[in-house]
Parts: sequence; structure tokens; C-alpha cells
Amino acid sequence: MSMIGTRVVRKEDPDLLTVGGMYVDDIAAENVAHATFVRSQMAHADIAGFDTSEALDVDGVIAIYTAADLGLKAAPPDMPMFNQAMTRTDLATDRVRYVGEPIAVVISETREAGADAAELVFVDYEPLEALVSMEAAATDELVIHGEAGTNTIFKIPSDAEGDIFEGCEVVVEQTFCNHRQAPCPIEPRASLSVWGTADDGQPKLTQWSCTQFPHGTRDILMKTMGVDADHVRVITPDVGGGFGAKTGGYPEDIVVALAARKLDRPVRWVETRSESMVGLSHGRGWINTVKIGGSRDGDVEAYKFHMLADGGAYPQVGALLPMFGRIMATGNYDIPRVDFSAQSVITNTVPMGAYRGAGRPEAALGIERAMELFAAEIGMDPAEVRRKNFFANDQFPLETPTGASMDTGDYGGALDKVLAAIDYDELRAEQARRREDPSALLLGLGWAAYVEIANPVTSGEFGSIEVRPDGSALVLTGSSAHGQGHHTAFAQLAADITGIPFEMIEVRHGDTDEVVRGGGTGGSKSLQTGGAAVWEASEGLVERAKEVAATMFEANPADIVLDIATGSFGVVGTPANMASWAAVASHVQEADNAPLLHEVDFQPPGATFPFGMQLSIVEVDRETGKVTPIDHITCDDAGTMVNPLIVEGQVHGGVASGVLHALMEEFVYDDDGNPQTGNFTDYALGSAAELPMFNRIPQETPTDRNPIGAKGIGESGTIGSTPAVQNAVVDALSHLGVRHVDIPVTPERVWRAIRAAT
Repeated sequence: MSMIGTRVVRKEDPDLLTVGGMYVDDIAAENVAHATFVRSQMAHADIAGFDTSEALDVDGVIAIYTAADLGLKAAPPDMPMFNQAMTRTDLATDRVRYVGEPIAVVISETREAGADAAELVFVDYEPLEALVSMEAAATDELVIHGEAGTNTIFKIPSDAEGDIFEGCEVVVEQTFCNHRQAPCPIEPRASLSVWGTADDGQPKLTQWSCTQFPHGTRDILMKTMGVDADHVRVITPDVGGGFGAKTGGYPEDIVVALAARKLDRPVRWVETRSESMVGLSHGRGWINTVKIGGSRDGDVEAYKFHMLADGGAYPQVGALLPMFGRIMATGNYDIPRVDFSAQSVITNTVPMGAYRGAGRPEAALGIERAMELFAAEIGMDPAEVRRKNFFANDQFPLETPTGASMDTGDYGGALDKVLAAIDYDELRAEQARRREDPSALLLGLGWAAYVEIANPVTSGEFGSIEVRPDGSALVLTGSSAHGQGHHTAFAQLAADITGIPFEMIEVRHGDTDEVVRGGGTGGSKSLQTGGAAVWEASEGLVERAKEVAATMFEANPADIVLDIATGSFGVVGTPANMASWAAVASHVQEADNAPLLHEVDFQPPGATFPFGMQLSIVEVDRETGKVTPIDHITCDDAGTMVNPLIVEGQVHGGVASGVLHALMEEFVYDDDGNPQTGNFTDYALGSAAELPMFNRIPQETPTDRNPIGAKGIGESGTIGSTPAVQNAVVDALSHLGVRHVDIPVTPERVWRAIRAAT
């Protein structure tokens, strides 16, 4: 029986739920010192002086290093499309540009001594005016990086010709915010750096890193340490969540490695939660302006979308995400005329990175709010407006006006499945009854269609499989797990091709000395690239084993068959004489003194485009403005499902993230650049208590861009759920004339919208 589509319980979970995982902070190291960072308390200031004398007197302090002590120099952004004059030193020297920016590092015998000493380091600041507003930054009246002469990091100009709205009967326009979030992984960042000696006698760094990208982290350390790949080893043990933010190339990772080399002693750094809130890159933080036009019959004919993106104090990948926003600007809809533009700007805030969806949720929020505004303006049901403008199934594969090369889709089918799961007419009738009863909670129904680009940069992945003489198998992958279920899904794939029992297949990743290359995990690409590499490596291994079995049986390789049910090879037509995987692997070991192994670098022909339809049902208290989601129905189509149980878990996590973004999670600064939500006391991190049960409806529309037929799923739930909740809240208030409420839809914000309307 095929293991594809089987609800196998994750094999990694028992240890995680009982004895616990093995994280960077759990790694034992002899004579280890501890790093504590001195961080800026000012959003924007010149450093006039620096005194460490009192801190050095703290018992247990070994050293305090600045940029000069470690040889750190200002460097331009890694991405050449960014303004190269916006340089950064990994430990700030003359100027700080956000609260939390590292200035120095204390090395101590204990963490406690380091924390005490860091408090005693005196930094003499000369305050400068802080710039927090994206709109103000875009004017360049105050420039944060003086040498750059501008705050613009990256820009996508409009390429529209003429007035794209000419001839439209209806045109609606709205500007709204998609606020800043902190990623909040359950495990903050950590690094452990140990210098030893390589086989050639040269120094070699081994760094245990809490990262999504072990090989990418290795490459950054190679560059900054001035060594080659043979002299850096990155090991990623268990990782407690990443969500796009754990890139492994942060200043702290580099400084810890440099300090360990300078001291000739292991150095460990483990981030506190408060540090994480102002050190780990943030996500979202955009202002969207949408304009949509069409006919009163519901045909959307033109769409204009401008993104103003907050890049934070230094250019990082977050400033580039409008590129993905452009690709996915029109979402699921066949809109003939499109105008897109974007600008990413510097502010005195935490630098912006990728967060679950990374540009695609921002695009979805834009088009889904626009579709809702358009439907309200023409008086048509929002579900039917969407259906009327969906790409039809027979249009696929297709290319959108903004360059999305889409593979497969059945958008109407997803909408039909959601409608079949509810009594839509009765919900609308109940909504009307509640509006007539002043004591009743208001009811809101919010639709959102979504489509995302998974593996947007079309990266490849490494995979290998080796069968041992005992018949067990070892799968190596360049993908890196931090909660997604790699160990289970990849073992299912290998078992399906080879017939080796699932429980006899071990999956390993995250050690750059063992796994020779890899792309890591991000962009919802693990199964469609890493899984595809394992699939093709398993197929190649079967062919290699057939050749070996042919030698054993003195037969033609073309006559050798693999019985998947028993995991054994034989000559076609002679089932009595069979050789197990163990026998074949043992034969290779004895004959060639080598393992039975096959490896593959899978390169997909293009990205995939998972999609879905979500409906949020909320109640709104008209007296307090409190929003309570009471149901959330979602049909998510990620192609072939290898393990539906894992898919459900990924969707649930994604939907929860998006719903809570709409309801409450927001990282806030005051006008002087001081964080107002720098810990979990102030940052409204949601939990299961704030969420309804999710009603997930499966649908599978396979892709032809990998041999499995799978698309990404890790970010999909996030992309559709935020606009669904926002649309539901606006729908609940629409009879009052309310057409928009910004997210997060906090009780105060909703209450003010109700009061303004009444």
C-alpha cells in the first residue's frame, strides 16, 4: 500500500513531547564562556563615549569587545539592488540607529556575570531625531544614512501606460496599514562557537546555530571569518520555530564566532525574550494603497497597488519583499489591467526580514480588501464577485500581468467546497436578525481567496539515501526542519519508492560536514524541493540496486524487479529467488567496500502556486467593540498531500498566525523610536484561547513541477486568514456605513469605528 496520502503520526514527536529536544543551549561544551550583548537604548544617536571600566571589575568578566577589538568594519548590504551606501558594522561604532542594536559584547564565566556587567557599561549618547513613520521617511526630509542621501532602500516604479481606469463604471480607492509583527519563535536565537583544528592543521570553526539555513549560515561565517568551507562546520540541532526570521547570519552569530577565536575558548550566546523582541528581524510593516475599478455587473477591469514598506534601520531581505508582492498582486483574479509600484524605506526601528508568507500575505491583504470594497460599492455578494473574476481552470498554466507563472488551479472548486460546508443563506439571515436586535452581538462573514508563490526564487535542494547492510536506510537532506515534519514525510517518500519499512528509515539534516550542500527551509519549499530530491534519489537507488541484484542473479538488469510489498529484488517470473535490500547492500559493501548510496540535486522548473478559500465568521460586541471569531472554514489546496495529518497541522498553525495578526499582535513604537511592546507582557501574543475551531476542507490539484505533485503549505493558512478576519469585521459593521477598519481590529479601534458611524 502506498504511503502517499497516509495520515502517519510524526515520528519526531514522541521525543519532543517526552524527554524534550536537543537545542543549542543543551549542547555541552567544556570551559565555555558566555556572551552578553550591550545594546543601544536610543533609537538614533551618535556615540560620544564608551566606558567599560566598572563593568570589567565585575567578578567573572573575562573581556568586553567592541567592533575595533574584533576587527569589524562597515559593510554594504549583501543584496546589490539595495542602496550600497547604507552600510552597517556588526557592532555599532559611531552611531546607533535603533533600540536594541548591538554595540559591544561582554564575555564572562557565567551568564549572570555577563548580565550584571552589561548593565554597567556606560555609553555616552548624543541623541538625534528619530524617524519612525514610513510616510515621513519617504520624504527624505530627515535622512538616517547620511552617505546614502536618501531613505529609499529599494524601489519598483510603475510601468503603467495611461489611465488604466478609463472606461470603468466604478472605481474605489483605500489606503490602509499592514502593521509590524515580531516573529516570536518559542525558542529564541542561540549560537555556540568552538574553534578546533582541521585535518590539514588549520583552525576550524564548529558553530551550533539555531537557524533555518545551515549552509547559508556556514557561507556567511566563511566570509566573515576569512576561511573556506572546509574550515567551517555548522550544526543545527532541534530548532524551536523559525517562521522566516532565523537566518543564522545576524551580527550576534558573527561576533560570538570572532570572540571564541580571539579567546581560543568556546563561547555561547543564548538570547533572552526581551532581546529577541528587538533583535530578531520583524515582519510585515507596510502601508498599502489600493485602487480597483470595473463594471456594475461585477467584472474587475483594473487594479492599482502601491506598497510602502518599512525596511527598518538597515537593509535586509524584508526591504526586497515588494518583489513578491508585485508577482502576487492580482491574487486569484483575471484582471486585464494592472499598475504596481513599491518603495522600501529606512526607519529607526528593528530591521525587517521575512515572516511567514513574506510578501505574499501583504499582496493578498491588498487585493482581498480591494475586492471587498468593490463588492460593497456595487452591492454584489462578495463571494460571487470573487467567483466572477477567478481564473478559470482551463486557463492554466498561465502567466499573470505581473509575471506569476502559475501551474494549476481550481479556485471555483475551493469556493464551492466552503459554501457546501455551511448554510450561507441562513448565516446571512441570522446576520440580518441580529442587526435588528440592539441587544444581540453583530455577525460578520469575511471571505478571502488566496494564491501564493511557493519556492519563489526556484531554488533546488540536495537529497541522498543510503541502505545499510542491515536493510535500514539513511536519508540526508539539505532542507532543515524546525517543526514541519521532515523526518516523517521524507521517510514516507523513501518508503513508498523502496519498500523499506517506514520505521527503518532515518532522516538527518543540519550538519554541513555530513550533508554536503543544501538550501535550508523557507518559502514553503521543503516538500516540493527537498522531498522531490529524496524521491528522485530513492528512484535512482532502486535502479542502482537492480544493477547489483542482476550481478547477484547473473541476470539482465532489465529483468530485475522490486517487490515494494516485501522490499526485495528478483528476476521477473521467478518469485522464489529474491534478494532483500540488506543482501544487496551487503553485496555492494563486500564487493566495492562502499555503501549502497544515491544522491540527487533536484532543480525544479519553476515555483508552485498553492491556493485556497477562507471564510471567517466573527461576532462583534457593539457596546465594547470586542471581536470574537466563532468559526473559520478553510479549503487549502497544496497539490498532492503526502501526509494529510501534517498538512492539517501546518494549516492550523498558519491560520492561527494570520487570525491573531488581524486581531491583536502588533509591535508598536512611540514617536521617539522606543518599543512599547518589547516583551510578552505588552505584546499581545495570542493563544488557543483566542481562536475558534478550524474547519479544514481538503482539496488536491497536483502540480507538474515536481515528481510528487506537491505544492507548499507552511505559509498558506497565514495568507488567507488575515484578510478573511478583517473582511468579517467590516462586514459586521457594513450596515452602519463602515467600509474599512484597520488591523489589528482591537476593541478600541472597532468601538471607535462604530461610534463614528452612529
